[in-house]
Amino acid sequence: MASDSSRKSRAQQHRLKRKHQESHVASTGVDLDAVRRNAVIDCGWGRLVFANTFSTPELLAETLRAEAPDRRDIAFYVLDPHVALAQAPQELFLDPSHTFRLDLSTYRASKRRSEAFFIRRLTTAADAEAVNAIYASRHMVQVPPDFFWSRRDDRTLTVLVAEDAKSRQIIGTVMGVDHTRAFNDPEAGSSLWCLAVSPQAPHPGLGEALVRRLAEHFAARGAAYMDLSVMHDNKQAIALYEKLGFRRAPVFAVKRKNVINEGLYTAAVSDDAEFNPYARIIVDEARRRGISVEPIDAVGGFFQLSYGGRSVRCRESLSEFTSAVAMSICDDKRVTRRLVQRAGVNVPAQLTEHDEAERSAFLEEHGSVVVKPARGEQGRGVSVGLSTVADMEAAVEAARDVCPDVILEACFEGQDLRLIVIDYKLVAAAVRRPPRIVGDGQRSIRELISAQSRRRAAATGGESTIPIDSETERCLRDAGYSLDDVLPAKTEIAVRRTANLHTGGTIHDVTGETHAELVDAAIRAAKAIEIPVTGIDLMVKNPHEPDYVFIEANERPGLANHEPQPTAERFIDLLFPLNIPHFVRQQQWKSTP
Repeated sequence: MASDSSRKSRAQQHRLKRKHQESHVASTGVDLDAVRRNAVIDCGWGRLVFANTFSTPELLAETLRAEAPDRRDIAFYVLDPHVALAQAPQELFLDPSHTFRLDLSTYRASKRRSEAFFIRRLTTAADAEAVNAIYASRHMVQVPPDFFWSRRDDRTLTVLVAEDAKSRQIIGTVMGVDHTRAFNDPEAGSSLWCLAVSPQAPHPGLGEALVRRLAEHFAARGAAYMDLSVMHDNKQAIALYEKLGFRRAPVFAVKRKNVINEGLYTAAVSDDAEFNPYARIIVDEARRRGISVEPIDAVGGFFQLSYGGRSVRCRESLSEFTSAVAMSICDDKRVTRRLVQRAGVNVPAQLTEHDEAERSAFLEEHGSVVVKPARGEQGRGVSVGLSTVADMEAAVEAARDVCPDVILEACFEGQDLRLIVIDYKLVAAAVRRPPRIVGDGQRSIRELISAQSRRRAAATGGESTIPIDSETERCLRDAGYSLDDVLPAKTEIAVRRTANLHTGGTIHDVTGETHAELVDAAIRAAKAIEIPVTGIDLMVKNPHEPDYVFIEANERPGLANHEPQPTAERFIDLLFPLNIPHFVRQQQWKSTP
């Protein structure tokens, strides 16, 4: 009797299993007996969990709950997301992203190819480091350094990079997953992940080119389609994908609640949206470390941080720890110069009190001069490389619109180096370069500048744009062009002499390569001013060489410009030393002589 009952029970279980599989096949197109069960692919930044290969939502939930620290796992192709969430409602959430699909059987490759960059597979450890730097600049999860290199022959993952044809720098990347190799997908699908373009990339159409190249790669392998996941409010990206022929697909993703994903499942603080990138990077770091943030005036970048009985009011990277005296010193470039010169820092020849005759004599003596207001910030009123009396006098008048007191300095030919000094230690160093455009033989210089300005604004949250003013016109005139000229194809010109980020300049990290003499000069300058957080600007021949002259000190440097260097982390460490993470304390202890 017991035996008959047992047989009936097994038969019932078999029928239920068969019905479940039939339902699974009908809903997903995936026969669980034909695919690799419980398929999970390590992508470096986290695991891609193919939910359509899991037999039960319970197992799917348990897999997501096993997420490693500082990783971002994604369960994709979730059949019944509400059921999966019910298994661990306190730990899982429905990702607010749309899924788009490109039918590779109807996709047509573009005949256009840019000669400004080329796309290839990631091949070296240096490529991997460059990809990580781009990830960091875009606030994406970084990948262990050896991950890409150790999987360079893995055909399941494909990582492409875009390389600038002139500078040979990696300026974009995309990752693709071959579903056939991942779980023996009967539909022969593929997917795109981690499309990222460097904020400093000067070339248009880079993201589109990366997407197209990956699509062509999978099409050549016989893939039927390529899927991707994009945030529902990323209008710019969605517009690009729809332009390329992607269409919405009824596919859901589930993620685990963690610090990385916090912004996707918690309501944003109402004032947070008004913070600019320079305030936000500090606010986000503070909240990540359990420090209370009270917006004071988010539009102006003002907030208060509180922890352990201490409260500090800040405006971006300017805090109460910076004295009014130090701010006054930085505010007047003449005073700053005198103080740092006494500290042994090299300074250029300067003229502060002058009439037209004295200015002409100064120009004749030095051949090329810089004109700038004695007070001012963000590069306003600054003109560089003036070699004629007429240009110099026009620049003086422009500078007087910013400040009645105008400074002339001997022009030091070289590169603009910004060094971030926090607590009298170097945290970041970067070369700033003037904005440049590349001709296409079709558009006017005015149109090219406008397009490049839009790209810079998009990359910096609206903080960087290229003004079309007298300084821009002078630079073009010196190069033999006007705003309405059509720049020949492949011709590259600078449209401003100054490298200030607010006027369209780009920034390139050189933290680990900067000559010790330059670092020493920056720290001596900060100590002379007695300012705990500052951006020291030097003109250098090369960041690898000791030659330099001091330009100015900034009391409110933009920390967000130097990612992935830990500028916000070190700023918070200065304000709240009791909140310094243990591993950072250990590093500091090891580095102490």
